[in-house]
Amino acid sequence: MAALLRGSRYLVGRCCKHVDFAFVSTRCMASKTQVGFVGLGNMGNPMAKNLLKHGYPVIATDVFPESCKEVQELGAQIVDNPAEVAEKADRIITMLPSSPNVIDVYTGANGILKKVKKGSLLIDSSTIDPAVSKEMAAAAEKMGAVFMDAPVSGGVGAASSGKLTFMVGGAEEEFTAAKELLSCMGANVIYFRLTFFLFFVTCENTFLVRITENGLGLDPKLLAQILNMSSGRCWSSDTYNPVPGVMEGVPSGNNYQGGFGTQLMAKDLGLAQNTATNTKTPVPLGSLAHQIYRMMCARGYANKDFSSVFQFLREEEGQ
Repeated sequence: MAALLRGSRYLVGRCCKHVDFAFVSTRCMASKTQVGFVGLGNMGNPMAKNLLKHGYPVIATDVFPESCKEVQELGAQIVDNPAEVAEKADRIITMLPSSPNVIDVYTGANGILKKVKKGSLLIDSSTIDPAVSKEMAAAAEKMGAVFMDAPVSGGVGAASSGKLTFMVGGAEEEFTAAKELLSCMGANVIYFRLTFFLFFVTCENTFLVRITENGLGLDPKLLAQILNMSSGRCWSSDTYNPVPGVMEGVPSGNNYQGGFGTQLMAKDLGLAQNTATNTKTPVPLGSLAHQIYRMMCARGYANKDFSSVFQFLREEEGQ
């Protein structure tokens, strides 16, 4: 969900137009050649695991060595930095928390572009500023590589079950190669010729999930049942319900531990707000949601799952 925020990245495709696609697209689509993976956090870890389950040799790294242990036990080769990943693999996926992380991983002293091979396919699923994505695409092009966006929707649960939705932007000539890998981690892989549309999709998904289920004083389980049989049915009612006790296997049933952090949601909403400002698009509810999540971070909710907004708002109401 959150990662769909990068709508302006249709520019990425334009930045890559001079790359020699004849060279890049000669990869055998069915081959199980090595795949690099950088960023093994809550999302990246299960994504890398699913690549391994599909028989792809994975070469991975993360700034926190302890994050590498699980995938290493499953057979992944762990290296010290992104440059070493690029030295060993010509298809690399990155899943990182923020724009500065992406800049460092791609262009830092030990970044991917220091050792990237000509013709490499670089797929970024991070949620970052569109301007940074455009900058990375241009930098990759100079090295003869292709940079593509593949923001995700679905959260940690979908990442674990391999049911993410990938919204892919960039060079259409490389979509098939990207889809080969992304299909191992997601149920839907969609190419958008003009990915600016993603911004509006993201706004809808991000702001809709803020709706809480207890506003009318109804039993939360009954209200969820009613919503799920009507046009109000949505992800936050049937898959990721924020009310404790309504669903099992979601953060709200575990004191909002795990899942997608409130701090990251505040960051994503900030990116959406910046994009709206730059495009002169009015998003009053989006601005309010952003302020709510910023308040949550200041009041001890930063490391809880973003669905804890339900608990936060109840506390604000004195319930």
